[in-house]
Formats: sequence, C-alpha cells, structure tokens
Amino acid sequence: MNLALWIVTGLLAVVYLLSGGFKMVRTKEQIAATGQSAHWVEDFSGAGVTAIGALEVLAALGLILPALLDIAPVLVPLAALGLVLIMAGAAVTRIRRHETTLMAVDLVYLVLAGFVVWGRFGPESFT
Repeated sequence: MNLALWIVTGLLAVVYLLSGGFKMVRTKEQIAATGQSAHWVEDFSGAGVTAIGALEVLAALGLILPALLDIAPVLVPLAALGLVLIMAGAAVTRIRRHETTLMAVDLVYLVLAGFVVWGRFGPESFT
C-alpha cells in the first residue's frame, strides 16, 4: 500500500508541478490557445489563473517535500486534500461550461488525490 501511495503521490506531484508552473508563466490567452480543454480559463481573470497555478505548485511540493525531509509529514495528506478541493472546483467549472466529457480527467485526478488523503490519514500515515 505504501508503494502505491508513493507512486500516486509522485505522479500527482509531477502533473501538478508542470501544469501549475505552466499556468503561472503563461498568459490566460496563451493557455486558452492550447486547445479546447483549456477554454475554462475564459471563466477566470488572469490573476485567478495564476493563483490556481500557484496553488497547484504549492500542493505538488507539499505532496513530496514534507515526507522526504521528515518535517511535518502531516502536510502530505493536507496538500492532497487541497488538490481534491481544486479538482472539485474544476469539475464544477466543467459542469457549468457543459464540458462533461472533459470532466472525466478532472475526476480521475480527484480520485487519485482522494486516495492519497485516505491512505496518508489512514492505514499508511507517517506518524
């Protein structure tokens, strides 16, 4: 179980570090131009998109660094919980925009982050 949690945690950290960093360095218009799945940015201000990116980067770091450095490892499931909330917001945005087929990926990430929350608060906690 611990290995599965580390694999999922690592996957989530890489995905959110890259996608969050992308949101932080690109403009809203550049992000929207990447494809149909990125048109959600039209519902947010440029600062809002940058803030979402910053939260994703912080969560990615929070998934790995506390456990790796053994400094406040309780932050790992809290970071994953933050990602659950971000992805719940993403799903709501997709529903509001009638993009239900695109919402499937958001729900997969939500479930993976939820798995980390459950595992690190429950059977495989760091304490």
